[in-house]
Amino acid sequence: MPQNNVQRHREALMMSKAELARKAGLSTLTIDRVEAGRPCRLDTKRKILFALGKKVSDKDEVFGERPVEPLSESA
Repeated sequence: MPQNNVQRHREALMMSKAELARKAGLSTLTIDRVEAGRPCRLDTKRKILFALGKKVSDKDEVFGERPVEPLSESA
């Protein structure tokens, strides 16, 4: 399951993966990987944010990681 909202934001703009890739200056394979939750470089995230019409300050909204579950104590 993806760990980010890139696909949701892209689809809300009715943008194809190819269009996002072109606007961001990235490959469609990179967009596939990012939407699948694979890690990527900060520069890649910045390019995607700008291509989606977002600001760097919106990074948590788009790339927010899943909350870390607290460790359970076993006694």
